[in-house]
Amino acid sequence: MSAAEGVALRLARELVLAREKPLPPAAERAASAAVLDWFGAAIGGSDSEPVTLLRRAFVPPQAQDAAPGAGARLVGTGEATDVSTAALLNGVASHVLEMDDIYSPGLYHPGAPTVAAALAVAQQEGATGAALLRAVAVGYEAGDRIAAAVNPAHYQYWHTTGTVGCLGAAAAVAELRGLSAQSMAHALTLAATMASGLQQSFRSDAMAKPLHSGHAARAGVTAGLAAAAGFTGAPDALEGAAGFGEAMGEGGDWEQVVRPVGPEYLVERTSVKPYPCCGHTFAAIDGALALRAEPHDLGPGDIEAIEIETYRTATVVAGNPRPRTPFEARFSAPFVVATALLDGEVRLESFRPERLTDPAVTELLDRTGLKDTSQFTAPFPQRRGARVTVRTHGGDQHSVTVPDRKGDPDNPLSESDLTAKFTGLSEPVLGSCRTAELAARLSTLTELADVRQLVCYREESDR
Repeated sequence: MSAAEGVALRLARELVLAREKPLPPAAERAASAAVLDWFGAAIGGSDSEPVTLLRRAFVPPQAQDAAPGAGARLVGTGEATDVSTAALLNGVASHVLEMDDIYSPGLYHPGAPTVAAALAVAQQEGATGAALLRAVAVGYEAGDRIAAAVNPAHYQYWHTTGTVGCLGAAAAVAELRGLSAQSMAHALTLAATMASGLQQSFRSDAMAKPLHSGHAARAGVTAGLAAAAGFTGAPDALEGAAGFGEAMGEGGDWEQVVRPVGPEYLVERTSVKPYPCCGHTFAAIDGALALRAEPHDLGPGDIEAIEIETYRTATVVAGNPRPRTPFEARFSAPFVVATALLDGEVRLESFRPERLTDPAVTELLDRTGLKDTSQFTAPFPQRRGARVTVRTHGGDQHSVTVPDRKGDPDNPLSESDLTAKFTGLSEPVLGSCRTAELAARLSTLTELADVRQLVCYREESDR
């Protein structure tokens, strides 16, 4: 393959060729659901400390509406800012609660960087809702393909959302701007050289993990708009000997990246998070909830031991046996399983600081074991399974096996579940009236003439 016919250009040609046909109805519905889910996660995270600190750093109060180029707005507050800053902060907000979506084969959260970048540029340009949806579908397509091509090797050291997220975001921006295949390829390769995000950033308590998605969104905006202005990138930045794939993993399965687009778009294979924590814990949570729901009369005092079996990556990323902070608890399969058994649910309130020292929780943690098994490691990352077994003091043993976690395409959330998730995350920030108004507009996004009509800030913050 010559440098002139690199992976980025071949992929861009397929994405641009797909413009000749309308977005298929299934892809349009999936993109619309992804945007709704993104808004819920971003609104819910807009008051978090990482976002408020970045807002203080990058959006001085006196500059909000008067700022040059302030064509985009921050979700949750409605503050006007430039397109790059909006992408950064909204990208952080949508990832900070660990409620954003997943593409399992790519070990990747596509929505946080892709929608943040696409929305910021769409707001700046006054794009239609239909244009936003197509850009999101294209961004997911590019990012999901590349993420699957370089993983699981890439994920050993790199956070795919921070790395590949730059490329997904760039593709979405390029699509919004209607770039040619050549220019879109430059956007992708420019994004590749800005890709970053270390796994170590979420092996302990830190704010860096959500910064990865914000940086990816901002890098995608930079790459897309720079390419639109004629800025160029290295044609073989993905597959070259010193390129993205080789430098950040073991190369890549590039032929799957350049296949024709459609009729199914990968946005249709999105997993939606039902719990506000690391997705590697979800199958174990599902198993614990199923055990609790079964008629065993199982109380915390009855449990002698809990065993969690799952895939290897889950034990590495989410194996913390005794979390000390709410952040660490979100990456602790033992903690969330204990919480599910005790409370019958895992929600934002489950990660309050006082829960970390609750004797009922800590006693169960002391009785919990976690290990990986080939049964679940072999089908990973396409499938994310687990088994939870509880042994009682009386000698009884109860076990539930979950081959596909709730929220995955093969075990999806219902439409009512999606709506309830959006409402539950949005109402505490926007209030019920604004939440209902935004939900109504998001439900008819294809008919929206200007995405700047998507009002997503508090009623008392009218601007």
